[in-house]
Amino acid sequence: MKKTYKIDVDCANCANKMEEAAKKTGGVRDAAVNFMALKMTVEFEDGAEPKAVMESVLKNCRKVEDDCEIYI
Repeated sequence: MKKTYKIDVDCANCANKMEEAAKKTGGVRDAAVNFMALKMTVEFEDGAEPKAVMESVLKNCRKVEDDCEIYI
């Protein structure tokens, strides 16, 4: 399953780091961040609960940029 989320990130470099952090999160098959559109597309692994996975993604992304936001 794929879902797209609105994000709030300050720079393209941070967006790339957030993308990498999201990809390393359990339950995520793939992730892509579009800095210009301020959107993150996440493809979840089979059987993963999107809301719980996205809470983990947000936690990992905040390690990269502590004031980033993903609107779940």
